Amino acid sequence: MANRTIVASAPHIHGSLSTTKLMSDVIIALIPALAVSVYVYGWGVLAVTAVSIGCCVLFEALIQKFLVRGKQTITNLSAVVTGLLLAMNMPANIPLWIVAVGALIAIGVAKMPFGGLGKNPFNPAIVARIFLLIAYPVQMTSFALPSTEGFVDAYSGATPLAAIKGAMYSGNVGELVANFDILGMFAGNMAGSFGEVATLALLLGFAYLLVRRVITWHIPVSIFVTVAAFAAIYGAVSFDDPHLVSNFTLFHLLSGGVVLGAVFMATDYVTSPMTTKGMVIYGVGIGLLTMIIRLWGSYPEGMSFAILIMNSVVPLINKYVKPRRFGSKR
Repeated sequence: MANRTIVASAPHIHGSLSTTKLMSDVIIALIPALAVSVYVYGWGVLAVTAVSIGCCVLFEALIQKFLVRGKQTITNLSAVVTGLLLAMNMPANIPLWIVAVGALIAIGVAKMPFGGLGKNPFNPAIVARIFLLIAYPVQMTSFALPSTEGFVDAYSGATPLAAIKGAMYSGNVGELVANFDILGMFAGNMAGSFGEVATLALLLGFAYLLVRRVITWHIPVSIFVTVAAFAAIYGAVSFDDPHLVSNFTLFHLLSGGVVLGAVFMATDYVTSPMTTKGMVIYGVGIGLLTMIIRLWGSYPEGMSFAILIMNSVVPLINKYVKPRRFGSKR
């Protein structure tokens, strides 16, 4: 009788879940936020998104063909997700050539040189956003005001975070906090990167990813709780009125990239910890760094920098925070 024993390396159990399916779920989860962004900022959102996704896919295909010379990876949709997230981290009125530069940085610098998906130590969209923020600070901080008239190049305004940063220097924080339109911010009535304003839609995407078991709650909730706690403590020290404290806390949860970053960028499989405990530590670190940068840093927003910094800490977290070995008592 012939020997039918097959000797092979792990993994020995295979499931139906694939990278393409995971990326498809992320894209589906982002569609409501994209739709709200189009409604709030106009059709220019679709132009930025199309250029970002198209350039990311094109650059990955070209690098894979002429430099890496391996099997094409654009079919796994990871480049599409990178392009979509990068676009949602930009103003709706940004010049399209800057979008193409960002896509080149994301794919050609932050992803493919390390070996492609699964090997990059930093989130490609975050790396590209920070590069663009440093290289083109005027264009990256000239945010379109809400509009439904298509392209909105002629209208721009300060984000709520920039406004409160200025108020902190002038000493008028209390007056500004008292007049925050929290419900308006929740609905997207504010200036900012177009993917950041659709808070309700982003939370719907969060729920979808949880139901689909694409991500777990540990990283996003750890970030939300840390940001809220930090803001509440700072607000309690700064204001005597409980209404101002609650407004200040909700403001920091709803403004900037907290929801977008916590749900869709910090949870990236490749650049986040593997264990539940590690995820909580990672999320708390992102929340703390975000608030430290927002309150005492030179930039009004700190989410992107916080995620990038904590990406660099992930190898240490994975090294020292490990699950208990099977059968071990320690």
